[in-house]
Formats: sequence, structure tokens, C-alpha cells
Amino acid sequence: MRMRSWKFRLYPSRQQENILDSYLIAGKDLWNALLEYSKKYYEETGKFPGRNRLNAFTKGTPLFSQVAQNVSDRLAKSIRGMATRKRAGMKAGFPRFKPIERMKSFTYPQFGFVLNNKLELSGIGGICIKKHREIQGKIKTLTVKKSPSRKWFAVFTSEVEKDALGRKEGPAAGMDLGIEHFAYLSDGTVIENPKHLKYAEERLRESQRRLSAKKKGGKNRKKARLDVAIIYEKLSNKRRDFLHKISRRLVEKYSFIAMENLNIEGMARSFLAKSVLDCGWAEFSGMLAYKAEEAGCEVVLVEPALTTQTCSKCGSVRKKSLAERWHECACGASLHRDLNAAINIFRRATAGHAGSQASGEETSAHQKWASVFDERGSPAL
Repeated sequence: MRMRSWKFRLYPSRQQENILDSYLIAGKDLWNALLEYSKKYYEETGKFPGRNRLNAFTKGTPLFSQVAQNVSDRLAKSIRGMATRKRAGMKAGFPRFKPIERMKSFTYPQFGFVLNNKLELSGIGGICIKKHREIQGKIKTLTVKKSPSRKWFAVFTSEVEKDALGRKEGPAAGMDLGIEHFAYLSDGTVIENPKHLKYAEERLRESQRRLSAKKKGGKNRKKARLDVAIIYEKLSNKRRDFLHKISRRLVEKYSFIAMENLNIEGMARSFLAKSVLDCGWAEFSGMLAYKAEEAGCEVVLVEPALTTQTCSKCGSVRKKSLAERWHECACGASLHRDLNAAINIFRRATAGHAGSQASGEETSAHQKWASVFDERGSPAL
């Protein structure tokens, strides 16, 4: 079995929206009350309160009982994690108190909702929902979320049986993720980087300047903050749309994809942080993994060491600076550095496999599959 998420837009009435907002406030108040109790309990006993002790404090809240218990369970899980880190000698502190700005969702674990033409929520009633696709499998949880731009969404988690798919027939390729180009594949396919942040940066700067000029606590500041949130949300939506389309087309086209096992978290702390985060490599890798599983495509991760510095023709190693975009070697190899890396990634993943297309000649024969994805996120596969 595997878990899948399904996100739909909600359109609550004004009255329903007020109730939803009150649930967020109640969830925030409950979290903070439980956290305060947990701290006092630890100070008095030197122990952390268990799940049952915390659940006893959820009675009497305006929240549906299952929603209140979920808040308690999440805090208990955070405290268990903190206790584990402390026992391991690591530095760890209690979870933080939550202001209303950080409490933007509440969760129904299995009970308290019914999904038909509308989403029926206990204590709220039927909310209009844009259900643009059918949910597969058994629904396990429902999370109601409010975005920074004040839109409401329903996120269902379902348990789906793994399809007993064998590896499908089709071409195989290595893939090198980059910043100048989003990705280069060993068959010559180039996926251009749409650079969503670059094209939204000026508008974002202007909105942030207007926000910083507004008086704190005023209505105009709230409006300016909403403008900034809307820009960020549109930016995120464009990026996710691009990543969904790219990952879907890759698993439909290829039967085998090799890519580097990158330390994305570490790269996000480097001087390339803004570009790495704008590319969304971590999100893309997750999308590619679950879509590949559905499509019968195999995804293999390889160690990234020296894939760019090694010549894909003769195997010699030569250091290159980031500014050096073309791979030239004394053996006569001349190709884009990312294509060179993609070929090395493919070879590394298929080394020792009988019948693998690991030679330079066989890889270059895949040029008939080459295609370019346009910069607007509409893949031309």
C-alpha cells in the first residue's frame, strides 16, 4: 500500500468561512494550552506527558473531537521527537507556541466528514468543492487549509494499492539537473529552466517595498501583505505546474531514468541557494518517484561525485569551474558539460547490467528522442 494526496479548492460561504476561521483559532489555542501544560508537567516531574494525558485536555473545546485529538497527537509526536533527541545527547527544545499566522490548517483523521457533491464537515455543513478528479483508494485523512492569499483547500490522503506493474518497455536515460537548464538527459533532451522567480522578482520587490512602508497593525498593511502572499502563491503554482508536467512526461517517455543523489538541503545553504530553491529539485524528485512507480518506470539514484569532471568518452578527470559550460577533452570529446554529466550518470547506473545502453555510441543513438521543453513550462515531448 502507498499513500497519495489529493488537493481540491473549497468555496465556503461567508458564514462557513467565519466558522473555519474560528476552528483555526481554536486549534491554535488548544495547541498553546497543551504546550504550556507540557512544559509545566516537565518542570514539576522531569518527565514528558504522554498521549493519553494530553488527550484528556481536549474535552470542552469547540473543535470536533477528532480534530482536537489530532492537534493533541501532533504535539505528542513533536514532544516524543524532542525526547528522543535529548536521549541521544542532541540539543533539543520544546515545540514553539503558535500565533494565528502559523495555524493555517486542521485535520480530520477519518471521521467527521463526508465527500459527495459537496464536502460535508461536522459542525459546518456542506461546502462547495471543485472536485476535478476522482480520489483513488480509501480516504484516511482530510486536512482543511487556508492559504496566505485567503483561499481554502481540502487535502485528502488516501491509501492506494501498489500496482503490480513490471518494468515497461521504452528508452533509458541519465539525467543531470542544473540551473542554466533545468535538466539535460543523456539522449540529448534539454529541459529549459523557466526561472519563475527571476521573472516575478521585480514585482515581488515592489510589493515588499510597499509592505515595509505601511504602518504595522493598519488595514493598509494587511492589504499589502495579502498582495505579497498572492505573488508568492502564483509563483509556487507556476513552479508546481511545471514540475508536474515535466515529471509526468518523463515517466511516460522513459522506462529507466538515472539521476544524481544530490544533497539538496546542503546546496540550499550555499551561494546557489536562491537558484536551487527556485528550480524545486526536491519537489521534482518526489513527484518523479511516485509517478515513476505508477507508470512502471524505474528511477535509480547514483553518487554525484565527479560526474561533471569526468570525460564521458575516455574517463579522464579534469576540474572545471562553474563558468565553464562546455566539456573539451584531449581525446577529442566536445559536448555540453551537462550532457557529459548525464552520460556519466547513465553509465554509472547501468554499469555491469547486461544489455544496458552504456556506451557512447549507443547513448548518442538516442538522439532521435531529443526534444526541447519550452520556457513556459509546456513540455514539447
